[in-house]
Amino acid sequence: MVKDRTFLGPLELNDGRWGVGDAARPGAHWVEFRPDGLYQHQPDSEGRPIPWSRIMTGIWITWGRHSWNTDTRGVYTPRGTVARREGGWMRMTLRQPYEECLLRFDQHMRPYRAVDSLRLEYLLRKLVDEGKLHLLGDPEWVGRAVAHLAGGKNRWVTTRALRRAATEALAAGGPSTP
Repeated sequence: MVKDRTFLGPLELNDGRWGVGDAARPGAHWVEFRPDGLYQHQPDSEGRPIPWSRIMTGIWITWGRHSWNTDTRGVYTPRGTVARREGGWMRMTLRQPYEECLLRFDQHMRPYRAVDSLRLEYLLRKLVDEGKLHLLGDPEWVGRAVAHLAGGKNRWVTTRALRRAATEALAAGGPSTP
């Protein structure tokens, strides 16, 4: 069993629910992982569900307050943390109808290690590629995968190392619990 406040970059366990963004802050934007798909929480709104089956391409994370100025992958500090503090976006392409989807999240007060954010992104992409995105709806599975990816050195981050870490985390997560 994973404890609350376990995290991997912007992904955090809060009250038994995994989500990207600061779910504990009142009035915040954040994206929850549910058994049936992603759920965008927004202030003054009922939110927006995104079923797993609609997510067509890999999910990537960009940083910034506004979606139109997040075309770059990110700005990182020399100490290996995400430099921008205004918020972030989960970007993906949805099917039926085809559309670009941007899900906003507000950042936590703690800094995000660049390597953790990149490992999360590569895990999300691997799950899409393998057709196993639904595993994110199982909190126990996510906890095992996050435990495998969290920590470690914050240097020598290569595409090959990130892909290998995502593959290992998929295996470490094991089968989903019913």
